[in-house]
Amino acid sequence: MAQDNPKERIKELEEKAKIVRRHIIQMIHDAGSGHPGGSLSATDIMVALYFEVMNHKPGNIKWSDRDRFVLSKGHAAPALYACLAEAGYFPVAELKTLRVIGSRLQGHPDMTKTPGVEASTGSEGQGLSMGLGMALAGKLDRKKFTTFVMLGDGELNCGQCWEAAMSAAFFKVDNLIAIVDRNKLQLDGPTNKIMCIEPLADKWKAFGWDVIEINGHSFQEILDALKHAKETKGIPSVIIANTVKGKGVSFMEGVVGFHGKAPDAEQYKKAMEELA
Repeated sequence: MAQDNPKERIKELEEKAKIVRRHIIQMIHDAGSGHPGGSLSATDIMVALYFEVMNHKPGNIKWSDRDRFVLSKGHAAPALYACLAEAGYFPVAELKTLRVIGSRLQGHPDMTKTPGVEASTGSEGQGLSMGLGMALAGKLDRKKFTTFVMLGDGELNCGQCWEAAMSAAFFKVDNLIAIVDRNKLQLDGPTNKIMCIEPLADKWKAFGWDVIEINGHSFQEILDALKHAKETKGIPSVIIANTVKGKGVSFMEGVVGFHGKAPDAEQYKKAMEELA
């Protein structure tokens, strides 16, 4: 963060997050389908990564020393696309093509189509394994990049997540940072009623990870946690970010029905007014 005026920088990130949320609502409304709830809950973390924390070059997407971001919860692609467009990976105007046949912006991230996408995701549970592979490759190549992986909390029902967690700790992959978007809701309802994942922090600690718990909508806490995680050596780090599904749009917040439902015309108008 800029040391001259960190409070002003946080305000700038908050404004950027509002712009990204507007893009999310616009895209999903225009497409008539998509996942607003989990995209909105993950927005602040992605904004912090792309506009403050990660080393990346939109003009050189194959730069070998770039930090990597894997969106394991691939249904939150609208948030990723909005950040990539705002960062300069492709024109903002292209966001209106979300889910259009032939578009580079499909319903889930596709690394073969979309500039800046590091992994094709959407099948839950696979992203941490992909990120682990990238981080291990970085170690072997003696690169200094960091790999960040965002996981959904419902996704942690998948056993492959825990296999990757065990492997990452065993191999002391300290250039891997997992971030759990802990909005406590998944497709069918509350995570703790579908398949309880608590005590979540203790589980990660038992697997040998450094664990940080934060408010996933506080930029100060997000930035502090990411800084701590990058400085942690010898073990991988996980940030459990407590978030609100549908954050930023009052009638979507904490509503499981907006996991995968586009706003209608009236809801769209109200949401855009709230995010103005």
